[in-house]
Amino acid sequence: MTAAREFVAHPTGVLTTALAAVLMLGGCGMLGGDQAAPTSAPAPGPADAPAADGSPTAPDVDPSVLPEEQVAATPSMRLADGLAPPTNRWFSSLALGDAPQPVFPVPLAVALTAGGFAYGLPQVQVTGTSILGPFEPQVGLEVGAASAVVSAYDVASVTVELRDDAGEALGHLLLVEGSPVVRYTAAADQDVAMTAAFTAGDGRATTEVLDREHVLLGPGGADAPGAGLSDDGRVLTLAAGEQAAWFPVPDDASGDAVATLADAARAPVTGVTARYGVSGGSGGSVSTALTYATEGSGATAVVRMPHQRDSAGADCGLGTYATVHGTVDVCTASTLTWASPAVEPAGTLDLSGLTDGARAELADQVRTDAQARAEGRLEDPADTYYGGKALARDANLLGLAEGLALDDVAARVRSDLAERLRTWADPAGCESRAERCFVLDPVLRTVVGKAPAFGSEEANDHHFHYGYFLYAAGVVSAADPALAADLAPVVDLLAADVAAGGPVGGLPALRVFDAYAGHSWASGYAPFADGNNQESASEAVSAWNGLALWARARGDDRLEEQARWMLAAEAASARAYWTDFDTRDPAVEGFGHQVTSLVWGGKRDWATWFSAEPSAMLGILVLPVQPVAGYLGGDPDRVRSNLDEALAGPRDEPASWDVMFGDQLLMYAALAGTDDAVAALDVARDLPEERIDDGNTRAYLLAWLMAHASRPPR
Repeated sequence: MTAAREFVAHPTGVLTTALAAVLMLGGCGMLGGDQAAPTSAPAPGPADAPAADGSPTAPDVDPSVLPEEQVAATPSMRLADGLAPPTNRWFSSLALGDAPQPVFPVPLAVALTAGGFAYGLPQVQVTGTSILGPFEPQVGLEVGAASAVVSAYDVASVTVELRDDAGEALGHLLLVEGSPVVRYTAAADQDVAMTAAFTAGDGRATTEVLDREHVLLGPGGADAPGAGLSDDGRVLTLAAGEQAAWFPVPDDASGDAVATLADAARAPVTGVTARYGVSGGSGGSVSTALTYATEGSGATAVVRMPHQRDSAGADCGLGTYATVHGTVDVCTASTLTWASPAVEPAGTLDLSGLTDGARAELADQVRTDAQARAEGRLEDPADTYYGGKALARDANLLGLAEGLALDDVAARVRSDLAERLRTWADPAGCESRAERCFVLDPVLRTVVGKAPAFGSEEANDHHFHYGYFLYAAGVVSAADPALAADLAPVVDLLAADVAAGGPVGGLPALRVFDAYAGHSWASGYAPFADGNNQESASEAVSAWNGLALWARARGDDRLEEQARWMLAAEAASARAYWTDFDTRDPAVEGFGHQVTSLVWGGKRDWATWFSAEPSAMLGILVLPVQPVAGYLGGDPDRVRSNLDEALAGPRDEPASWDVMFGDQLLMYAALAGTDDAVAALDVARDLPEERIDDGNTRAYLLAWLMAHASRPPR
């Protein structure tokens, strides 16, 4: 069975989810056909598939079970009434925080100004450690605005209402991910002052800025391209209800291509919806389809990012733009559809290939680590990040004990883990203690764990934190429905907080996940000039793996399908922009490293928030190496070259692995092949104890490497 689901916009702009279609096919495969290794992406369902009632993914989720508490100070909000605060979005700073910051709807950069807005096509600059595409105003528009609020948003677009000093609407700025077009609709008669002089001719008005032509599509259409323009071309007069649009001409675009783009850009985008289709199993794939609805239902201008290059539904060949994410193709499309390799959710390692000697060695280590946990030598922190990691660590220990039939050890670990999860999942826990519990922030409309960590009280990193809880709960309750039911009131809320398929008690849909980019955003308010960011893409992948396991334990097929989509999409983007990007792309020429460990809307860095160590740059992109982490493999040479720049010396010297995240890097090395796994296992046995990550055990480290070392050579 495959499923297609759709995310659509409410009239208020808040997202909801609807079951678009559930179709039974003769055999497994993507809706539209069985494709083991697709070169073009099939649509995830018929375009006219009926939407259901838009009920949330987890219908029994009830945020009111948690006490309400505002943990963080109320941020400044520039948000229309009735909208859920859009934390963790590419445009979050427009609505939240001290002041709006530039935003980066690929391929453009846009910022609000004192009296209006400005846009530019970032001029990519590459250094040895950064790929930079900062906001640079190339065309500024002054409308006399005194303030601005986000008035609507959906899966890939945001509308900003510009207001006069009396609070009345002057007009609406529409920004769309994947669109090179900036559109403004006047709400009142007005003059728009422009920083560049446009000249009308050949069906459109143009100007040149920094050796690039920019196009203005005014209210007169192709027949009157100069309508509303002043004699000097610097003022555009708009009547209430009239629109204007601007876009930069792509590189290598012919005159015919520019004309095609201009025709497509004239049709206003009225909203964006996303649908997905899932086909699991070996050789399966997951598809994402973004539909750009327009007035008149025509195609619009879109750009195709590197992870979307094998796509369907787009007419490309209209030029390119260089972006910090790589070279993007310029196309026209109504629906852009692409496929990602399916990633099978997993919570246990396959130990079936281990020899008797390996099983005995591993059993001894499992007993040692379980005893360390029982004696408190394996810590159980109280904050939501490290506390969650400890739960996931012990869930893996439980899986090993059960896989090795160590019944006495498994019983102790299971009992301890279930008790700790019940403590965290007590809805009233925060009424009697200040940690190991959750509350509902009534202002941000988000679930906040106490004690918070890394700014989680401001909605930072929730998918990283809660992914560990979802994973542990999914593993330990997989065969224990009673435990799953006990945990459900709170754990379902954790799932809904980061990945609700629709509004749940005021929580927004898909809080952190960006369907166009194919990955999540970590910062709640994104108070940065470079846009939002995400560092540990691997922890985001881990989160959706945990979501799938929890959904399976709950018997929620619908949520599991959604989790599988997010898991596959995030894994594909993690490789496309963090660990395995195309170093030959001219847009990144001159970058001196194999990975970008911190990806922003407006730049990519070989840097982390916490360490300058080379091993940290790669380690943060592979941890936690859970059973699902095989997605990081596939290119043995790239795995080895990534490791070569991360380690303190040659891979064949044990001392080289005595670095931060040494255990995680050893497990990553095993993805290069059987011989690499065997060599890593030899090192792992004597790896210093302080190099075992706090979310890991030596038993799991050895088990992962033994499992990979026992596989037939490629």
